[in-house]
Amino acid sequence: MEQSSTGHSFPDHNVTDEKERKIQASLSKIKNKFIVMSGKGGVGKTSVSANLAIALANKGYQVGLMDVDIHGPDVPRMLGLNQRAMTTDNENLKPVHYNENLGVISIESLSQNRDEALIWRGPMKYKVIRQFIGDVEWGGLDFLIIDAPPGTGDEPLTVCQTITDAKAIIVTTPQEVALADVRKSINFCKTIKISIFGIVENMSGFSCPHCSQTITLFGPGGGGEKTAQLTQIESLGKIPFDLRMVLCGDSGASYQKAYADSEVAQAFSGIADKMIETRRV
Repeated sequence: MEQSSTGHSFPDHNVTDEKERKIQASLSKIKNKFIVMSGKGGVGKTSVSANLAIALANKGYQVGLMDVDIHGPDVPRMLGLNQRAMTTDNENLKPVHYNENLGVISIESLSQNRDEALIWRGPMKYKVIRQFIGDVEWGGLDFLIIDAPPGTGDEPLTVCQTITDAKAIIVTTPQEVALADVRKSINFCKTIKISIFGIVENMSGFSCPHCSQTITLFGPGGGGEKTAQLTQIESLGKIPFDLRMVLCGDSGASYQKAYADSEVAQAFSGIADKMIETRRV
C-alpha cells in the first residue's frame, strides 16, 4: 500500500495490475469453466461437483476442481485427500492430485487444523478465491469445476465476476422449497450475466434394494425438470439417491470406480458427455 502525505493509504496499482495479470494468464490456459451452485444447502452440490470432475477425468480430460466453500470445504474429505497443498519455487501453489487427470485446491488443503473454523468476512474470502485462480499452477486444463457454497453471497459472486466466461450448473432436489431457491440462483445468474448451462436434479428417487420399487424421498420428483422447462434452461439429468454414494463420500472412496455400472455413475457420465459436447477445444 502507498501512503499519502495526509496519512491515508491507497492501493498499490502495480501490485493490483500484477495480480490481475496472473489471474488472466491462469484463466487463459483453462478452456472450459463451470461453477456448480445451489440455492440452498443440503442438496448434494459438492457431491455433484466432485463426481462430475471425476467423470470428466475418467474420460481422459485434464480437470481442476476448485473448492471455494470457505466455511465448509468438504471436497478433500469426499475425495480422500489428506495431504496439504505444496508450494512451488516461485511460491505458487500446486493442486493436490486425486489422479493423473484431476487436481484439487481447497482451503482445507492449506490448513494445519482441518477442524478449525474460519471466521472470515467478505474481503478475506474475495482475496483467497482470487489467489486460488491466479496463484495456483493449474496448467493447461480442459475443464475447471468450481464448487461454490449455497446461496448467492460473496463466494459465487467473486467467482462469477472474476471468471466471466464461467457457465453455471445449478443443483436442486425435487421438493418445492429447494426449487424456490433454485429460482433465486437463476435470477442471480441473469443479473450478473453468467450463462446457465443447466439444472441437475439430485436425489430424485431411491430404488428399494428389497422390492426394487422407486421411492420418492423428496416428493413426486421431476421438479428440477419442470423448473428447467418453465425457465427455458436445459435439464441436464436426474441423479438417483444411493446410500452407497453417502458411504463412499464419508470414507473418501471413489463411488464411480466401485459402482461403475450403477444408475448414478451412468447419470454423472451422461452429464459429463453434455459438458464435453459443448466444450471449447
